[in-house]
Amino acid sequence: MGLIIFVTYSMDNTAHHQRQVFIGIGFAVLATLIWSGNFIIARGVIKTIQPVTLAFYRWVTATIIIAPFAWKYFIAEIKVVKQRFLFFLLTAITGVSMFNTFVYIAGHYSSAINLAILGTCSSPIMSVILARIFLKERIPALRIAGMIVCICGILLLLSKGNFHNLLSLKFTKGDWWILAAALSFAIYNTTVKKKPGGTHPVNFLFIVFLLGTIILFPFYLSELNQYGGIEINVKNLSTILYLGLGTSVICFYIWNKAIGALGSGRTALFGNLIPVFSSIEAVLFLGEKIIPIHIISFILVVSGLVIANLKK
Repeated sequence: MGLIIFVTYSMDNTAHHQRQVFIGIGFAVLATLIWSGNFIIARGVIKTIQPVTLAFYRWVTATIIIAPFAWKYFIAEIKVVKQRFLFFLLTAITGVSMFNTFVYIAGHYSSAINLAILGTCSSPIMSVILARIFLKERIPALRIAGMIVCICGILLLLSKGNFHNLLSLKFTKGDWWILAAALSFAIYNTTVKKKPGGTHPVNFLFIVFLLGTIILFPFYLSELNQYGGIEINVKNLSTILYLGLGTSVICFYIWNKAIGALGSGRTALFGNLIPVFSSIEAVLFLGEKIIPIHIISFILVVSGLVIANLKK
């Protein structure tokens, strides 16, 4: 009888774990789908909204939206926040203040596809390495193989199917900014795994958004003094709302849930889907033509993700 109960318990545990993995994968894919629009916006508003201003309004909007849902948790968990303030400060600086601001600065110098490819190709590798060094996460052979396949798909997209294009590739000022953004997000990805256990996910986001916004404020004032404010119109307001609600509140929440279910290094691999989604969005919204390279790259990236998430 005891053996039957033990076997049943083990099967239930396995089924629960599998459900958590599938949910984590679903959250990671959805987050990358929404995030992919961030790179297009970064390039599309360079003539209308300055980078720090765009980042500041994005996070102000996100903080205001999430505040009513987080306030009761914030009051209840204020002691934990004070005890782990340096943790929250680091996640705010890397995940909010630096990451997206660097992306928006890079948008003034590089194309949207360059932003997506360089940022999402390098950040997962950095995240896996940092997770190994600081979190002691194992890097199984299948995960390494999957990562290599993902990178091949990204490089295929970058080279447009011609290897000689990679040999002649030159890094621009924007490329260096996006690499700095990728490193910032890799640090965030690794740090957030150590989130205090007594912190509600909504409260965690509220604190990180609020601190990140406060850190950006003096830089926003400096930019405002130099370039002036933004024009209030439907396009600009829609852009800020999309960034504040979609790519901030929704994406960060489900991305952190994915990290909790899959682990930091494993979740980071899904970032390779962003340039693929960005290409599809370019077809839908910018009228660009889809070519076989896009399809082959998509297949490679998805195959790499599947390989990286296999058990054996």
